[in-house]
Amino acid sequence: QVQLVESGGGLVQAGGSLRLSCAPSGTIFSGYTMGWHRQAPGKQRELVAAISSGGTTNYADSVKGRFTISRDNAKNTVDLQMNSLKPEDTAVYYCAAMNIYGPRTWGNAFWGQGTQVTVSS
Repeated sequence: QVQLVESGGGLVQAGGSLRLSCAPSGTIFSGYTMGWHRQAPGKQRELVAAISSGGTTNYADSVKGRFTISRDNAKNTVDLQMNSLKPEDTAVYYCAAMNIYGPRTWGNAFWGQGTQVTVSS
């Protein structure tokens, strides 16, 4: 069974911090590009941050400088440290592992069930 389980979401005041964790199971994800996406009500799901198997990262402009994605291949986990949170960061956050087979897009990925992040003002 291949699963991605997110944790760490919750309610936080603007300016606060949260750390999300993604714990893949069923396979070793050290060779996968991993990413965090989010979807707010009425909006499209968007890529927040991604990290390649080699450690290269990229971020959405809206979170650059505030969020940090990291991976610990030994623990088979991927984290998203979120600082200086804003109300517009409120969304369901999803962990994803890009499939190493087939197209190298997020349309070809394994997805977690999501964790809610709510930032109050």
